[in-house]
Amino acid sequence: MSTPYFFGYGSLVNRQTHVYADIHPARLKGWRRAWRHTDLRPVAFLTVVQDNSAVIDGLIAHVPNDDWVALDEREHAYDRHLVCDAVAHPKDAPVNVSVYAVPDGKHGSPAVEHPVLLSYIDVVVQGYLREFGEAGAARFFDTTAGWSAPILDDRDAPKYPRHQSLSKDETGFVDDHLRALKVSIHR
Repeated sequence: MSTPYFFGYGSLVNRQTHVYADIHPARLKGWRRAWRHTDLRPVAFLTVVQDNSAVIDGLIAHVPNDDWVALDEREHAYDRHLVCDAVAHPKDAPVNVSVYAVPDGKHGSPAVEHPVLLSYIDVVVQGYLREFGEAGAARFFDTTAGWSAPILDDRDAPKYPRHQSLSKDETGFVDDHLRALKVSIHR
């Protein structure tokens, strides 16, 4: 029997946002990150959409005792998909890897009424900086679709429930990349 793991590609890359162990860098083939809104949440979040030409970095982490309840609750706007053969990872033993994605037909584009939170972007990029360095965090920006989404600057009063404090350098890295992408930031 294979051991259950999840593939994290957004805030789950930031180890400060969860308590899962046995964490390893991994790559998911055939899926791309994208910003999406769903009526199940008031703001837009990352999801993955199938794209045969895409490869994204992330982490796999063990789900102890095959107990998905807490993670399913955290990821309540998503469906869980088994992606074992699409994930390259360093584990020697067989593992069952699942990824969370907003279901087809249940998502829309972010809008001013349903923006991307800057505090969420900060958490995700902080995770990529710590796990994959600046080059890996730059790949995060390059391999994520939908940067035309409106972004709400909530840094002074973060709305994202697992927000983290960023260093001056981490904040500067995020801001520089968002400027280069010419994103629309609202206050």
